[in-house]
Amino acid sequence: MSKNLKQYGWQYITVDIQWYEPSANSSKYHDFAPLVMDEYSRLLPDPKRFPSAANGNGFKPLADYIHGLGLKFGIHIMRGIPRQAVHTSAPLKGTDKTAKDIALNNICPWNSDMYGVNVDMPEGQGYYDSIMALYASWGVDFIKCDDIANSVIYNGTHKKEVEALRKAIDKTGRDMVLSLSPGPAPVDNGAFFQRTANMWRITDDFWDEWSLLLNMFDRAEKWSSMSRPGNWPDCDMLPLGHIGIRSVDGPGGNRQTRFTKPEQKTMMTLWSMMQSPLIMGGELPDNDEWTNSLMTNQELLNMDDHITEKYQTHRDDQLITWYAASSDNKYYAIFNISDGDLKLSGTKIANLGMPLSGHDVWEDKDASLSDNDSITIAPHDVYLLKV
Repeated sequence: MSKNLKQYGWQYITVDIQWYEPSANSSKYHDFAPLVMDEYSRLLPDPKRFPSAANGNGFKPLADYIHGLGLKFGIHIMRGIPRQAVHTSAPLKGTDKTAKDIALNNICPWNSDMYGVNVDMPEGQGYYDSIMALYASWGVDFIKCDDIANSVIYNGTHKKEVEALRKAIDKTGRDMVLSLSPGPAPVDNGAFFQRTANMWRITDDFWDEWSLLLNMFDRAEKWSSMSRPGNWPDCDMLPLGHIGIRSVDGPGGNRQTRFTKPEQKTMMTLWSMMQSPLIMGGELPDNDEWTNSLMTNQELLNMDDHITEKYQTHRDDQLITWYAASSDNKYYAIFNISDGDLKLSGTKIANLGMPLSGHDVWEDKDASLSDNDSITIAPHDVYLLKV
């Protein structure tokens, strides 16, 4: 990251789920596994897996190291308070109340670690205040909170706990990005997310399957108008390169991405054009030249960074078109969503509301067509023009 990607804007290193569980060894969760916890019901990184966390250091040494590289540090957390703290009536910082007193039985359906928190009680808000104060002391810059943006069993977003997180982060005085998971976040709650969070997942876990990528066009169309500086609907991680090393989810485990190269270009274009956060989910040291080229395409990243307007302009059974604009440029994309080559004449392109001349972003060359000229877009590929 620091040597090869930082100069292109990649900056956050995030430790994902289960960093407090000594027995964690894959994406399969261990129900009711013992967790590492401090005296105030707050989870700590397992020192066997993170040796620098020993002696109560938490993630501060790791955060300091990452900051020293000019990068930022993030962690994944689960909504709520540890079950083991509740079952033992463990203390809470700054109060005589215990974990049991503030616990709610609105549990996560797919991970057994936590109970919900009753934030109507001052001590419930105080618990969230205490964990955010701890994370701020470590130097955390990014919080991804899971089991909160959408619940399949508790009727949508856990709004009270989202608000409690927002208040707790603000009280620390530290600039920490708040990312909410999992999706699909309810579109009806868009204004609420804008008030309380910086990112929110608009999809369930995204994997390297064309059907999921095709479905993302529906979500992107609905959510693109909600994004603005400080608020970014999140299409999830980019399954590029070497992925799934310890995963049992999605279309299999340890593998190279199953997306074709055209599909990878389509994914990067859609994510950038709707300004979803770009999060690499692969094993960076194993990146090949192709994967690095996707992540360092300066024209694409400039579009992602600077556009202020973007939306879908056309869709049929064969193609989808998008438009985006910054103060200096306009962008036009044609996505071939069919399973065969798509040949388009200059006249057809013009009828789609697109110019015939500009800079072909993916080919990195100027393009100029007449009405009688044509282009061919491969299956699941994209043509992106900057004007």
